[in-house]
Amino acid sequence: MRPAPPSPPRTVSVPEIPNNLPILPLRDSVLFPLAVMPISVGQERSLRLVDDVMKTSRVIGLVAQRRQQGGPPGPEDLYRLGTAAVIHQLLRNQDGTVQLVVQGLERFRVRDFAQTEPYLIARIEPAIEVESSGDEVEALARAVRSLFERLLALRTDIHGDLGGVLDHLGGNVQVAYFVAGSVPLASTVRQEILEADTSVAKLRRLVEVLQHEIAVQELQRKITTETSEQLNKSQREFMLREQMRTIQKELGESDSQNLEARELRKKVEEAKLPAEARKEAERELTRLDQMPPGSPEFGIVRTFLEWMVSLPWSKTSGGAIDIAKSRAILDEDHYDLEKIKERILDYLAVQKLRQERKVQVSAGGGDSSPLPTTPEDEARREPILCFVGAPGVGKTSLGQSIARAMGRKFVRVSLGGVHDEAEIRGHRRTYIGALPGRIIQALRRAETRDPVFMLDEVDKMSASFHGDPAAGLLEVLDPAQNQAFVDTYLGVPFDLSRVLFICTANTVDTIPAPLLDRMEVLTLSGYTEEEKLHIARRYLLPKQVAASGLREGELKVDDEAIRRVIRDYTREAGVRSLERQLATIARKTARRISEGTRGPILVGADQLVDYLGRRRFYNELAERIDRPGVATGLAWTPTGGEVLFVEATMVPGHEGLLLTGMLGEVMKESAQAALSFVRSSAERLGVDPKSFEGKSIHVHVPAGAIPKDGPSAGVTMMTALASLAKGVPVRNDVAMTGEITLRGKILPVGGIKEKVLAAYRTGVKVVILPQRNEDQLEDVPEETRRSMRFVLADSAEQVLEVALLQGKSQAGKPEGDARAMH
Repeated sequence: MRPAPPSPPRTVSVPEIPNNLPILPLRDSVLFPLAVMPISVGQERSLRLVDDVMKTSRVIGLVAQRRQQGGPPGPEDLYRLGTAAVIHQLLRNQDGTVQLVVQGLERFRVRDFAQTEPYLIARIEPAIEVESSGDEVEALARAVRSLFERLLALRTDIHGDLGGVLDHLGGNVQVAYFVAGSVPLASTVRQEILEADTSVAKLRRLVEVLQHEIAVQELQRKITTETSEQLNKSQREFMLREQMRTIQKELGESDSQNLEARELRKKVEEAKLPAEARKEAERELTRLDQMPPGSPEFGIVRTFLEWMVSLPWSKTSGGAIDIAKSRAILDEDHYDLEKIKERILDYLAVQKLRQERKVQVSAGGGDSSPLPTTPEDEARREPILCFVGAPGVGKTSLGQSIARAMGRKFVRVSLGGVHDEAEIRGHRRTYIGALPGRIIQALRRAETRDPVFMLDEVDKMSASFHGDPAAGLLEVLDPAQNQAFVDTYLGVPFDLSRVLFICTANTVDTIPAPLLDRMEVLTLSGYTEEEKLHIARRYLLPKQVAASGLREGELKVDDEAIRRVIRDYTREAGVRSLERQLATIARKTARRISEGTRGPILVGADQLVDYLGRRRFYNELAERIDRPGVATGLAWTPTGGEVLFVEATMVPGHEGLLLTGMLGEVMKESAQAALSFVRSSAERLGVDPKSFEGKSIHVHVPAGAIPKDGPSAGVTMMTALASLAKGVPVRNDVAMTGEITLRGKILPVGGIKEKVLAAYRTGVKVVILPQRNEDQLEDVPEETRRSMRFVLADSAEQVLEVALLQGKSQAGKPEGDARAMH
């Protein structure tokens, strides 16, 4: 509380002030002599003091507390100078508290305390005030009057008529007390004015206080005037915060950084940012210091700084590379894949030597300077590997094995279906909800700048009106420039040169050429039946046994049963379907054991029907190749090799060629070329030239709902048409691939390994291949080469000689002999 004198103090009859005076402590308030003030009393001992005083002279001592504590104050908690007062009025409230109206009499000084219980009683002595005179005190008095009138004009919460009261006051001490009681001041300032012994000291302190208060009021009015034109409903809260900040800044009472900004600044210093990133972070920190927390920009800047300090600018992982241990890890995780493992071990060996020898490698050629200039820079240039293969052949798990062998963190980002470049490079910070791209996000999760980073399904990206994400990857996957990759959200370079990027794809056909040029493609072909058997025995079956809650030895599946699962229930390049079938066997075994069957349970080939149902795949070669005009071809798909059948028939009517089976343009042209060759070389092939006259040729490739394209079916179509024209069936154990020309030449095609493995899975014994594809047979597993016969043909006559059941009855002589390989 504070005294609020509505009128000049009147002359009162001063009662006698005893030497031992009851003391009533005041909390956050000071009473001046002659001032009137209401007081609320609620503590038990204070109520007892009031009751005792009201029975006598009604005179009490009012002393301000030094500390605003909760409990009853003791002698050490009170100032030594207070004001004696007389109680003019007492009002008791219903809650037991008492309202007093008191008037100050004169100052006193506490010598000591004669009593502390039940309330305080102090021995006091008068504190005489000196009423000074002279020019100084007159000047101070006028300054106080002038400043008080200026303050009355600035503040609306002080009654304006109080300025005229000063003219009726008797002395400068009364003027000081009246002004100090009328202006809202802190209790400590009022106590200073009360304790000043001379009128000069009181007035000088009062001048300082009034000047401070006037400066604050004028500055507030200035701020209000400048900002009033810009106000609207959404800016009111901002204005109030800005007023408070500006007032504190002008008075020198403000800290330039709030707690949150100081914490972010500390994190920036600990993050060891590069120079450019540190400069950007410092700029944003300065903006944050000058920004009110209620501003919309505050959250955007804070989020940006949190991203900056959380990125692994200087953190690395991995340790010394052990080649033998790495080889053991790769063999433990993957069966076969020898070429892939050799390439990985070559890379690890190079890294090991760089770590141990710190050899400086210079970029040769021309007059260019060595690049990079230090061994550390050279060691950062990681290759970009791209694993290409059918689903389920182990591309993703290979990346995990590489990370484990190198002792690095592993992160994976799926790019399937990504059609926005901002997913790679990030969004601009001006957008609501903007975030960095997937590359930076993954590095933040990895918490290291050198992880093994897998970009999965890189062939499944697509361009849209948002941009081409493949274009965003060009910088990421270029070892010559990814040391300064700039994410749009961050706006500063981040070094990606230490990251080992590994891409996976099912096909390279849909990967843009500039992006593919930055990668080293490693092809993972499908597995043979024997390889699948080893993988199932060593990896898949133990994994599914554990996943089904079975103990080791409770489920036994013999090799013949696994072969039957591979042959009759799955037909794939990888092993995912095989793993699902083994999981089904394990689950049904777990169910039987749960129902009371004692283990171990042995699953043989004859019991597969009970676990997996009827077989799903059959050998269709003997059933389909049972008449002239049907030939077996080999095709390559993103999921591995496939066997397809080409059927041809002749229908009386208008001469022409009808193609069905959802064929692409290239495949249609191959059919037309095959027909033209057969008709033009009829005599050489032993075909009646009149057999096609007046007839329509219909060529169909079953599985019509699946799009098919490519030139490699040309040889198969030529064989089907020749078989139809001669009336001689094609052998049901022969499959073929190759492109046909109008001269009957067989041109090379791709995907030889995948096609041969597909033929092997379906029981084909003889495969006819272009002669120029002979080198690619080295990629075919030795087990497959031993069990199949390969015919390398250079002309159509050589193909027909092997493919047709009565090929030796041809009239023409082949241009050279076909080469057979086993």
